[in-house]
Amino acid sequence: MHPPTGRQARKIRGIDMRGGGIGMNRKIPKILLLVFVLIQGTFSFADNEEPSHGNNAGDHPTEHEEWTAGSMIMHHIMDAHEWHVWDDWELWGMSGSAWSIPLPIILYHEDRGLTMFSSSEFQHGTKAFNGYAIADEHIYAVGPNGERDEAATAMIWDISLTKNAVALLFSVGLMLLIFLSVARRYKKHPDEAPKGLQALMEPIILFIRDDVAKMAIKHNYERYMPYLLTIFFFIWINNIMGLIPFFPGGANVTGNVAVPMVMALFTFIITLAIGNKHYWQHILWMPGVPVAIKPLMMVIELAGVFIKPIVLVIRLFANITAGHIVILVFISLIFIFGEHGTSTTGGLIAAIPAVAFAIFLNILEILVGAIQAYVFTLLSAVYFGMATDDGH
Repeated sequence: MHPPTGRQARKIRGIDMRGGGIGMNRKIPKILLLVFVLIQGTFSFADNEEPSHGNNAGDHPTEHEEWTAGSMIMHHIMDAHEWHVWDDWELWGMSGSAWSIPLPIILYHEDRGLTMFSSSEFQHGTKAFNGYAIADEHIYAVGPNGERDEAATAMIWDISLTKNAVALLFSVGLMLLIFLSVARRYKKHPDEAPKGLQALMEPIILFIRDDVAKMAIKHNYERYMPYLLTIFFFIWINNIMGLIPFFPGGANVTGNVAVPMVMALFTFIITLAIGNKHYWQHILWMPGVPVAIKPLMMVIELAGVFIKPIVLVIRLFANITAGHIVILVFISLIFIFGEHGTSTTGGLIAAIPAVAFAIFLNILEILVGAIQAYVFTLLSAVYFGMATDDGH
């Protein structure tokens, strides 16, 4: 791939390749290797927080509770109203208490109105506050005696800033920081070869432009570059952040079906909005086929219009969630073979292959996270290209 020159060099906002282009920057492989090693230094699994206390799913077992792998796994991939940083610990004669970052609880009740307070008021689900309590990360209303009030619970609108919501805002802020700093350098040094973060981002941006947008959309692809770059980096960054087991990582953002659904909805709306006459003709009254089967083809094509965004949602959500679950299953083997803490030898024996497989799968998940970001972006570009194709 030859670096663009002249006016073409500025097709991507603020990018000028006249300083040497990506092919001449030998520091890029070293930077990519460094990033890879730093990410792998975590060598753990997504959502590696210990379960919160109280009534939430996945809690440490008490005298009356039994630890189960299923509840632990579901707890780790679910959203939460607090960001757990570490659990109670004891090491070499030292010990410490669990610590979680409380998040804002924002509730609207049809009778009580708007209520806002910190999630720390629930004390990890052990106490009610202001007529509300929490169990299994679901907030419900309680009566004067602390009993669950189903009628009042049905009138609650929970618009709290959960862990996934905060992680989403963090990733957006990180993207703004990255791209604004890169754009600032392009503006100040338009004729210099890219360096540092700029050198890392430029080949990725050019890849999306040349091998995704140009190939799939062809005409007026520049118009859709901002959206394609946004969804690619948003998905990729959140996938990577989900594999980092400590704050501010560990949130399962793209594994929350609502996030892929919103992105697929944007792709769906844009596709319908830019569809030209040729696109709608092939859907509503396909040319070149017998008139008798045109109504059948119309039904099939219309169904395909709605199936495409659903496929985008399921592909991203299922792949990310499945990857997290498989890693957690291997970690659970340590506790299963350790007989829930009664057999130290069994747990240690199981720990060696379980941790080895978890590390391998974590490395694989980094690749899967990039692939899923690429596939979502590519399919969005393909849908845009189909909607704008003039048939020539």
